[in-house]
Amino acid sequence: MKILVTGSAGFIGFHMCNALLAAGHEVYGLDNLNAYYDVRLKYARLAQLGIHQSKLIEGKALSGKEGFTFYYLDLMDSARMMELFAEIRPEVVVHLAAQAGVRHSIHHPQSFIDSNLQGFFNILEACRKYPVSHLVYASSSSVYGSNTDIPFKESDRTDHPVSLYGATKKAGEVIAHSYVSLYGIPATGLRFFTVYGPWGRPDMAYFKFANLIMQNESIDVYNDGHMERDFTYVDDIINGIMGLISNPPQKEKGDLHRVVNIGRSQPVNLLTFIETLEKYLKTEAKKNFMPIQPGDVPSTWADTSQLQSITGYAPKVDLEDGIRNFVEWYVAYNQL
Repeated sequence: MKILVTGSAGFIGFHMCNALLAAGHEVYGLDNLNAYYDVRLKYARLAQLGIHQSKLIEGKALSGKEGFTFYYLDLMDSARMMELFAEIRPEVVVHLAAQAGVRHSIHHPQSFIDSNLQGFFNILEACRKYPVSHLVYASSSSVYGSNTDIPFKESDRTDHPVSLYGATKKAGEVIAHSYVSLYGIPATGLRFFTVYGPWGRPDMAYFKFANLIMQNESIDVYNDGHMERDFTYVDDIINGIMGLISNPPQKEKGDLHRVVNIGRSQPVNLLTFIETLEKYLKTEAKKNFMPIQPGDVPSTWADTSQLQSITGYAPKVDLEDGIRNFVEWYVAYNQL
């Protein structure tokens, strides 16, 4: 199929493109290469896809490895987005581009409104004008906010987000539902649970911890370590999405819009996670215990029974293997 992946120079988007190419699809990637974190990592991911930094020209298409075309383009450019859809006529859109970061949303709210709302609106409008067989888009476990009923189920209330990031993701789900209802676009929202692994984002806790530990600096451990996260290895996330792409919601079976949890469904204590990271980095962390931060929640835990029923989803990578794989990549990438 012809598949457009937005955020293709990002963490999950990069892995998504690789998996789709390996499965024989014709893949079109889109990214604005913003400087939210070190853009050199984005360039390095693109290099793995056959796109070299020296050839990048904003607004222009570049051919990469066999089956891959990259567009250096911003979601906010609605006119160019329409031209892109008219040009390639994607059958499936995997929309992963977004402004991420719970804490970042407290200090830089406008970027979240721009990317997560206006940018997503531009994607929906393009899908309306040039219909697709399936729109798969990134939401987040942050939509569950202060929910205390665990594990989190898709049927739980999600109208009390505690961060602007979570609020924009919930708003995206609601807007997508309206477009599906009005225009019949089959759509699946992906509620990701704490994704980690090689080629990850430096602003994510495990990556920041690794940097600080290797620099012999202390790490901030929030809520005095009394935190649990449903850490999910990136390959398991990708396998879940791959299963969903070919299984769009069908009108005869109910609503054409659905939201699906993707997690490991095995929450891990933050201190246990840090201990595993210390083990493979072969360095003990200096810990600075802190109170819980605004917008943060003490625990996340995905009920993945719906995803399992649709695709047979079964996460395969445990914490030990996942952290070891990340550290091996981290050491090689940083030439340590």
